[in-house]
Amino acid sequence: MDTKELWDNALTEIELSVSKANFSTWFKNTRITRVESGVVFLGVPNEFIKDWLTNKYHKSILGALRNISEKVRGIEYLVMKESEKAKQISSPVFPEMASIARELPLSDLYVNKEDNLNPRYSFDSFIIGSFNELAYTAAQAVISKLGMMYNPLFIYGGTGLGKTHLIQAIGNTIKNKHGDKKIHYLTSEKFSMDYINSLQNNKIAIFKEKYRKYDVLIMDDIQFLSKKEKTQEELFHLFNSLYDNNRQIIFSSDRHPSYIPELEDRLRSRFAAGMIVDISLPDYESRLAIIKSKSSQGGFFPGNDILEYISSIVQGNIRELEGVLNSIICQAQLKGRELTVLEVKSLLKNNIKPKKNASIKDIVKTIADFYNIEERVIYEKTRKKEVVKPRQIAMYILREDFNISFPSIGEKLGGRDHTTVIHSCEKIKKDIKINNILMQEIEELRSMF
Repeated sequence: MDTKELWDNALTEIELSVSKANFSTWFKNTRITRVESGVVFLGVPNEFIKDWLTNKYHKSILGALRNISEKVRGIEYLVMKESEKAKQISSPVFPEMASIARELPLSDLYVNKEDNLNPRYSFDSFIIGSFNELAYTAAQAVISKLGMMYNPLFIYGGTGLGKTHLIQAIGNTIKNKHGDKKIHYLTSEKFSMDYINSLQNNKIAIFKEKYRKYDVLIMDDIQFLSKKEKTQEELFHLFNSLYDNNRQIIFSSDRHPSYIPELEDRLRSRFAAGMIVDISLPDYESRLAIIKSKSSQGGFFPGNDILEYISSIVQGNIRELEGVLNSIICQAQLKGRELTVLEVKSLLKNNIKPKKNASIKDIVKTIADFYNIEERVIYEKTRKKEVVKPRQIAMYILREDFNISFPSIGEKLGGRDHTTVIHSCEKIKKDIKINNILMQEIEELRSMF
C-alpha cells in the first residue's frame, strides 16, 4: 500500500466521524509525504491547520491510520512549502523520538468495528432545543425501556440537523449502561451492500444470522433503500425477527416514511407501528447554544456580540453553522486577533440568505388577501377548493421559508395533525414542478414577506 492509498483510506474513515464542514475545512489539501520507522509524516497547507489537526484531531487521525496499518506508531505534521505541495518533500530534521511521543490513544476513542459507534457522539455534546426536544425525549424513553417503548423509533429531518448524532448517542448510552447488549449501527447503503455481497458469495444464511443477533439495530439514512426491492424485502424479514423478540430498532431518514418513493407499504406500516418524530431547523436560541458549544469545543471564544450575530443571520442547519464558525476561526488566525462584528458581517454577507421576519398570522393574512378569501377560513376545517389551496401554500411557505416544524404549523393552523401538514407541503412541492402559474404565485407571495 502506497502513501496515497493509506491516506485516502484513512480520510474515508475520518469523514465518518466529523461533520462535512469540518472535514472540508481541516483536511483539504493534506497528504502523507512519507512513512519512516512507523512514523507518518503528514503534509498540511499552513501552520494554522497544523496546530488545529495536532490539538483537535490527532487521536482521530492516528486511530484511523492504525485501523488500516498496525505498523503506524506516530504522526508528524509538516507545513508544506508552495514548491513542495505538488511533489514529495525531503526528509525533515526531527528526532525520531519526537514522533513516537504522540502515542496511540486509548482504544475507547476509536470507532468500534463490531458496533460501528463513534464515541464522540454522546448526549453530553448534544444540544437540546425546541427543534429536537421531542426526538430527544423519545430517545430517552427508548433507552429506559429497550424494545418496549417506541419500537421502532423513526427520526427524520433535513441534512445536518443532528440525526446521526442523536441515534449514535442512543447507542453509546445503551452500550455504557448495558454492557451485555449487542448493538450495531450502520447506514442503509452498508446494509444493502452486505446483502448483495452475501447473495453473490452464497452466504445469505451468514448474513441473516449476523443481523439477527443484535439487541439494538440502528440504521441511518433509510431513504436510500428507495427502489431496492430485494433489500427492502430482507429488511422486512429482519425487522419482524427483531421486533418479535423485543429487540430495539432505530431508523433515521431525511424525510417521513410516507414520502420515501417506492418504499414498500408493509415497511411503511412497520415504521408507523412505533414512534415517528421530526427534527426541524434550530430556532435562534438553539442556534446560539449550538454555536457556543462548538466554539468552546474548538477552544475559540469570540465575543457574545459575534456569536449572537451569527445565530441571528445563519438560519440553516447545524453544519452550516459549523462552516461559518470555521471561516471566522480561519480569518481570526490569519489576522492574529479576534474579528470585529463589522468584519464578521463583511465576511458573511455574500454567503447568508437575508433573514425573514413575519408572524404566522401576518403570513396567513397576506396569503388570504392574495387569493381574495377571508383570513379566518384558512384556520377552519373546510375542504372547499378555494380554501384548501391557499391553506396548503401557507403550510408550504411556513415550512420552507420560515423553518417552522410540521407539528407547530398544524397546531397554529386550526389544530391539524402534522401528517396533514407534511402531505400539504409535499403536494405543493410536486405541483410547482409542473404548474408554472402556481410557481409564479408562490414567488410573488414570497416577495411580500
